[in-house]
Amino acid sequence: MRLYVVLRYSGLVMLFAALFMAVSAVVSFLNGMDSSFYPLVMSALLTVLLGSFPMLFVPKIEQISNKEGFCIVVGSWVLACVVGMFPYLMWGGEFTLANAWFESVSGFTTTGATILQDIEALPKGLLFWRSCTAWMGGVGVVMFALVILPSLGKAKMTLSNVELSSLAKDNYRYRTQQIVRILLVVYMGLTAVTALLLKLAGMGWFDAVNHAMSACATCGFGTRNISIAYYDNPFVELIMMGAMTLSGIHFGLIYATIIGNSKNIFRSEVTRTYFTVIAVGTLLLTLSLYFGHVYPDLLSSLRHSAFQFVSLITTSGFATADTNTWTTFAILLLIFASVVCSCAGSTSGGLKIDRMLLFGKMLKARMRRQQHPNAVIRLKVDGVIQEGELLNTVVVFMVTYVALIFVGAVVNALFGLDMMTAVSSSISCLGNVGPGFGEVGSMANFSELPVVLKLQDTVLMLMGRLEIFGFIQLFFLKWWR
Repeated sequence: MRLYVVLRYSGLVMLFAALFMAVSAVVSFLNGMDSSFYPLVMSALLTVLLGSFPMLFVPKIEQISNKEGFCIVVGSWVLACVVGMFPYLMWGGEFTLANAWFESVSGFTTTGATILQDIEALPKGLLFWRSCTAWMGGVGVVMFALVILPSLGKAKMTLSNVELSSLAKDNYRYRTQQIVRILLVVYMGLTAVTALLLKLAGMGWFDAVNHAMSACATCGFGTRNISIAYYDNPFVELIMMGAMTLSGIHFGLIYATIIGNSKNIFRSEVTRTYFTVIAVGTLLLTLSLYFGHVYPDLLSSLRHSAFQFVSLITTSGFATADTNTWTTFAILLLIFASVVCSCAGSTSGGLKIDRMLLFGKMLKARMRRQQHPNAVIRLKVDGVIQEGELLNTVVVFMVTYVALIFVGAVVNALFGLDMMTAVSSSISCLGNVGPGFGEVGSMANFSELPVVLKLQDTVLMLMGRLEIFGFIQLFFLKWWR
């Protein structure tokens, strides 16, 4: 494997990150050149220097191997998180080295967990950079670079194939360049519409844009200490719910629906399952909160239940209430939502509804084989036969996913966290959900965790965002030969 090729393409991604740092510096300048202006400018210049360095010595190479493609994608994510620390470290405040790394990884992986105890103390330039990391990470730093940066030739196909999971590719029937453009057109359009609607609902432009970027990236980064609860506005909550729900759907299906394609949201078995889970989960939550006397009436119970369930199942992590005070049944439902999550091909993390649907079909098929040993049973989703290799991959992924949650929870417990905090923080970080329960609940943060656990959580975030195996492979020595 040619390491210099990996460095060249990773450098291009760093240049892309520097562009957003520059935009954040402009935001700082327009807001009276606040205290984040010079940290953002210096960070942008440093990132440009680091990104440009390999390009000066490595010639343009269009042919890359799949192994090099994997290393470029994973390396780009890690390096994006590293340079993403620069503005935080230069600004100071609550950002120690560990905290800056945590916040950067949380943003780029769209986890939305934070170490900040006073978000509103941050200058607007830094708040905007925080939202930019989430927005870049939502659709993927590499996918953005494939469109924005100069032509990469045949390497573009290899990188996009690595960045998109096999589940996500199933709903695309276009060439590589078209897939990338579809992703970005839907993503940018959804973000723009959400920002406009939030402004019309009463938010200022700055808050509207920041929350639109985070909602469409399914990341819980906002501009207020108590998240969406600060606004206490049902219209804002409805708009955010709509944005989060749509962002949890395969972007290819959204595009197909807009252009009138027959294979659209309404005909997709995966999307119908997704909507069904949201409806049933919201109903059960509402009844639990109402009969548990958490809220005085059904309407209030429905309002908070719908928002929190959508927020967690889409791995967004915004909050309108302190869910630690909810009933045990409600908390279990929200943990279920944090594990299952939304659809492949969206900006959300977690196991994905697609895998849960396939796993359910596999269980059903197994039971039928018990009754009819000689029967030939083929599993289908939307009329398409699912091959054995894909089904085996689904099972391996799910087993590995649960094992990682267990390992993360055990390490958390070893460092003194209570059971609820230990398990839920492991689930939320691996699933890129954001808030958990206990000490890391919806109205709390991760600031009090030991440094070791913060570092562990960032590893879980990266593994969850990179679908586990792409990240793990880099640690096997044979991979580098």
